[in-house]
Amino acid sequence: MKEPVVVFQDFSFRYKSQTEETLHHIDLTIYKGEKVLILGPSGCGKSTLANCINGLIPFSYPGKITGSLKVAGIETSSASIFEISKHVGTVQQDTDAQFVGLSVGEDIAYALENAALPRPEMIPKVDRAARIVGMEDYLSQPPFELSGGQKQKVALAGILHDEEELLLFDEPLAALDPAMGMTAVDLIDRIYREQNKTVVIIEHRLEDVLYRHVDRIILMNEGSILMDSTPDELLSTGLLKENGIREPLYISALRNAGIVFKPGEHLENINELDIPAYKDKILAQMEASKPYDAPEGGEVLIEADHVDFSYGKGKALDDVSFTIRKGEKIAIVGKNGAGKSTMARMLCGIIRPQAGKIRIKGENYLQFSIREIGRMIGYVMQNPNQMLVKDMIADEVRLALHLNHVEKDVADKRVEDTLRMTGLYPMRKWPVSVLSYGQRKRVTIASILALQPEVIILDEPTAGQDYSHYTEIMSFLEMLNREYGITILFITHDMHLAIEYTDRAIVFADGKCIADNYVSTVLSDKAVIEQANLKETSLVLLARQVGADPDLFIRHFIEKEREERGHGLK
Repeated sequence: MKEPVVVFQDFSFRYKSQTEETLHHIDLTIYKGEKVLILGPSGCGKSTLANCINGLIPFSYPGKITGSLKVAGIETSSASIFEISKHVGTVQQDTDAQFVGLSVGEDIAYALENAALPRPEMIPKVDRAARIVGMEDYLSQPPFELSGGQKQKVALAGILHDEEELLLFDEPLAALDPAMGMTAVDLIDRIYREQNKTVVIIEHRLEDVLYRHVDRIILMNEGSILMDSTPDELLSTGLLKENGIREPLYISALRNAGIVFKPGEHLENINELDIPAYKDKILAQMEASKPYDAPEGGEVLIEADHVDFSYGKGKALDDVSFTIRKGEKIAIVGKNGAGKSTMARMLCGIIRPQAGKIRIKGENYLQFSIREIGRMIGYVMQNPNQMLVKDMIADEVRLALHLNHVEKDVADKRVEDTLRMTGLYPMRKWPVSVLSYGQRKRVTIASILALQPEVIILDEPTAGQDYSHYTEIMSFLEMLNREYGITILFITHDMHLAIEYTDRAIVFADGKCIADNYVSTVLSDKAVIEQANLKETSLVLLARQVGADPDLFIRHFIEKEREERGHGLK
């Protein structure tokens, strides 16, 4: 008989500051040795559920509990968080917030130091944990100098000291490029198998998590469990889209061809699907439809001409050249540390080329100040909380105009127009603090739009968001591009975003621009994918298995998806 590790029985929870329950009558058992994925839209209660398991609720987030929750046989409501932490190790979404040591070795040793383990016993345990995750050569390096994937490994090593039966991962892929995401999933899977750990993962990137076997998926919404089943059974239903979760690309492509699924078809793994059985329908659908044809851009707005830049240790940008035209939607993609964010800062004038030139509408931009460049090129950071400084929405949107000394009458008109354009006008007098993450992101975009830039650069605009909020933000940006002619550049690790919402991809690797072409062409180029740490999408795998040209297959998929959004070729 399986040994239970986590047992919820008629469990409900209400935060102290709220009047309604966040979790409602949860009945859930997670058994020893299982790997479980918790899915659901933002605000559905999955993070609250996780915080109940690791003891942050009720000890860091107090509230009212009814029912029972036992972890490793311990009733959590009457146990200390220290006691629960002996059984549950957590890797947070923001690994930087989890680091406490000045070196990798110190950070891995933190839990052992808290347990007052003698140094002669501690050092072998630190070495062992570092070897498990492949970070044994970085023990003296400061954590904040590591890449996103390396930070994930250090955070994981810090909870691998034998005692914890259960490992809890909160959005482990959010900051990782596609290839590093696969590496992280591989690492979690290897530890799950070799260390005999129970693993619980909270993640929006369903297709990426299913790259390795998952025993069960718990689908949540509005504080309740909607479905507790195998991945195959869940994918055969329509519950994912109905509850704001993005289906794997290959599942959407097969549905587009009119294929109806039934449980037992191994839908969770494209390599186990009986693709030949679907071949005729897929090719017939391609024959009956037209492929997406990316529109031509307008006048040249920005030119990067053989640009170099170095922070001191090698080149961050090395002989980079490309052109951006009015009205384009471009994905800037590549591995972590490839130069994408450096290029964005350079386009905004925060840093300037050490060799080569940046031209704006044909003029060398060295003659312009950052403020002057900012009126044409707006930059929206990944985390909206790092941009928001005012208490009220209207004041935040007005701030950039005030700093640019725009006359009050003109500023008033621009603020009102921008708030109406972004759908924020009814909330103009609301405090920023009450807004959701997605709404805050929209406020940061509005504050940039008030300056009436011709180009907006967005850094990971959809990171950590469920499909519903992702669609809301991307549809809004698509409208700005379509109706106002604003050129949009997305710095992203999300290949779904690139396929669905952009026409062209500029690919970076090791500081170089290694490709600049249609998204469909880039994502079907195996050499580019490998060099840039991208991931060969399941659409390419599906195309090859049915004998279709991958580039053309992706273009058909793009057209179908955009037709469903109601824009067709617009």
